[in-house]
Amino acid sequence: MSVENVLARIAELHQGLVPPSTAAQSAVNGAQFATMLQGQSSSAGVAAPAGAATTLGFSGATATTAGQRALAFAQGEVGQTEQPPGSNDSPRIADYRSSTAGSGIGPWCAYFVSYAAQQAGAPLGEAGQGFGSVSAVSAWAQRTGRWNPAASGTPPQAGDLIVWGGEHVGIVESVDPDGKIHTIEGNSSNAVTRRTHDASGDGATGYVRLG
Repeated sequence: MSVENVLARIAELHQGLVPPSTAAQSAVNGAQFATMLQGQSSSAGVAAPAGAATTLGFSGATATTAGQRALAFAQGEVGQTEQPPGSNDSPRIADYRSSTAGSGIGPWCAYFVSYAAQQAGAPLGEAGQGFGSVSAVSAWAQRTGRWNPAASGTPPQAGDLIVWGGEHVGIVESVDPDGKIHTIEGNSSNAVTRRTHDASGDGATGYVRLG
């Protein structure tokens, strides 16, 4: 006799020794337990992953403007680093460069925002060509009415690009009630990094509204 047959026979004998009411209750309990497990399994399938909520309370699925969509993308890139440090390169940074026509290995903050804008469906440039230089980003923004000079005193919004002359560009993540500006910046300490600036943006020259 096989092991399976022996186990089956033992189960039959044990069932015969259990009073009918107890056996019925055991069956009910077993069914309830199975249902509970099934419910837990279903819930696990739809639960949001830990850390899914963003600082601003929206994700790529709920963002409504191009700037918010670009920001949602940028939030997922925080921590990407140069490989090796100081090289201005990595497989992911090569992806950022792909959004910019004629790009080459070099300072990549403008590549990063160009890629984020492209992923948001609002590529930078009249032809969607992206930009490899910060000055080209601000010049395009001024030509097309997207430029908000810092001197105007109008604070940026989440999803705006923040520009420092021709030197550096990032994405505004949030603005505190006291005016402090939180950003996500590519090519900051050789990585995609979160930064906090004072109400002036630590000398920012302007902001770019993506839409």
